[in-house]
Amino acid sequence: MALTPTDLFDIRSMLTEEECMIQDAVARFTDEKVIPIIGDAFDQGRFPKELVPEIAAMGLLGSSLPEEYGCAGLNGVSYGLICQELERGDSGIRSFVSVQSSLCMYPIFAYGSEEQRRKYLPGMARGEIIGCFGLTEPHGGSDPANMKTHAKKDGGDWVINGAKMWITNGNLADIAIVWAMTEEGIQGFIVEKGTPGFVAQEIKHKMSLRASVTSGLFFDNVRIPDSQRLPNVKGLKGPLGCLTQARYGITWGPIGAAQACLTEVVEYTKTRILFNRPLAANQAIQIKLAEMARRITMAQLLSLQLGRLKDAGTMQPSQVSLAKWNNCRMALDIAREARDILGGAGITTEYCPIRHALNLESVITYEGTETVHQLVIGRELTGINAF
Repeated sequence: MALTPTDLFDIRSMLTEEECMIQDAVARFTDEKVIPIIGDAFDQGRFPKELVPEIAAMGLLGSSLPEEYGCAGLNGVSYGLICQELERGDSGIRSFVSVQSSLCMYPIFAYGSEEQRRKYLPGMARGEIIGCFGLTEPHGGSDPANMKTHAKKDGGDWVINGAKMWITNGNLADIAIVWAMTEEGIQGFIVEKGTPGFVAQEIKHKMSLRASVTSGLFFDNVRIPDSQRLPNVKGLKGPLGCLTQARYGITWGPIGAAQACLTEVVEYTKTRILFNRPLAANQAIQIKLAEMARRITMAQLLSLQLGRLKDAGTMQPSQVSLAKWNNCRMALDIAREARDILGGAGITTEYCPIRHALNLESVITYEGTETVHQLVIGRELTGINAF
């Protein structure tokens, strides 16, 4: 029996029937709706927001949250497969779903009041309310404890001042989950679009994640009631808990990008004739393709085991760091190698590797740079914090 080139270890056989159905549904959506338009969207620097209603209708927003809030109630592996198939189309599409699900809906569910859950989550699951996550600041993102944005209590209100940078969905968002320093430590707030003093400014001239909206958020004496504060968390535990959820999905996403690159370059090398034979008949090319398949297989096994640990309730943040570091590096290396095999043709968005390579330059950086995750593992091994 012939093996599947992008699944040499038959990971598919390790999935449940429901997980397979979810993967197939999202794969069809990516093939039929995302891939035909994403090259042009990337060229134009446009997020294809016309896809949001169908993404929502499929239950992909907040997919792991309970059904009582209008969500799908899926397990962690299913969420991972959703991320993998969406990023096979483009990192920008997966980023939209990751931010909405893990960085906006999750904190409202985990740290919010019941009133906040009822107010926001059903509409967010339907794609009617879009969220963004305000943690990273202009002076640097890897040290969130050094937060400059602050919120001061004024009677029954909070007054927020500061700025956030590199915020996915910022200009699309109806609400922002904003983390600010208070006298009691870091706290989270839900700031609605249109609140006086709150401005989102889109960041232009990007060479990465061009089919995604990235913004700066600015807060000038933004006054919100205490009912908009997330009441059930204080300190870095709040934003870092959200990042663990999002990073988990990111361990899966780049697998899809790498699979897309491998699939395209395998077909190309079979039909590209050089020196009277297909490019695929060269040993050097076969070794490169084999290396890609090896690294994709390792990443698949890492993420699947991580997903099983997540669903068992035993997943640790350092395990997420290991998988995020490994899988993002894997995908970026494969995208670059695939671009090289394509030669001159590889620099156009007619083929996907250059687009994936450019996107992955962001994915390997956001939600913990490669170096940060390496140091997390170093700390796990030695017990010494080298940050």
